[in-house]
Amino acid sequence: MADPGFTRIARLGAALLVLCCSLTPIFRGTAYAQVGTPPQSSPYRDIRPGHTLTPTGGYFSGDGGDFGIGPHSGPLLGLRYDVRTSRAVQFGFGVTIGDLQRFIVNPFVTLANRKTGPVDQSVTFLDLALQLNMTGGKSWHRLAPFIGLGGGLAIASSTPADTSGFDFGNEFYLTPGIGFRLFLSQRLHLRAEARATFWKLDYPTTFTQEPVEEPGTPGNPNAVITRGSLAEWTSSSWLSAGLGYSFSP
Repeated sequence: MADPGFTRIARLGAALLVLCCSLTPIFRGTAYAQVGTPPQSSPYRDIRPGHTLTPTGGYFSGDGGDFGIGPHSGPLLGLRYDVRTSRAVQFGFGVTIGDLQRFIVNPFVTLANRKTGPVDQSVTFLDLALQLNMTGGKSWHRLAPFIGLGGGLAIASSTPADTSGFDFGNEFYLTPGIGFRLFLSQRLHLRAEARATFWKLDYPTTFTQEPVEEPGTPGNPNAVITRGSLAEWTSSSWLSAGLGYSFSP
């Protein structure tokens, strides 16, 4: 049976591809329609090539998996660096710190006391992103929509209060997204983006053991996980916005 997490990733990737294919002819047709239009009357403006720095803020939202113990739900602050490599494609590198929350599940105690929290857990996101600019090297009425695909490493702080054996640690993640830039001038633009973030949670073997304080029976077990895998793919939303400044190297 296919992993549900990979199925969600495949579906989202297919949706973004369909969106890109459906919008590209529209922008291309509009570009053809502007041939012969005086430059001052054209809705298209050249985007300044070079490098861009963008301080960002946002919010990370999710459920933390089936048990809520993955880091989720909290504000984000970051910095993004982009290099335009062609008219349609650019690469970016981002560092983002999230002040997130998570729950604690204790597999050793009674069921009534099993889940506690939420507690704070900070996560540092280091990611590389490939961005496809759907209007190429120009903006349209100062707007430049894009789709992107990124991935990186999420580094979480420790949670001393969690004695279950679960440790998020460092996890690789995949984050497709869609967004736009609104150009205020040749150098300044507003950037907004919505991402879906996928990573895998690995649960400890203690989750398959009966709690010492309230053990179940073979027909009615009280373990946290009674069947299935000790790993789970989860998805969370990542919304961000920032002010970008373009400069030449």
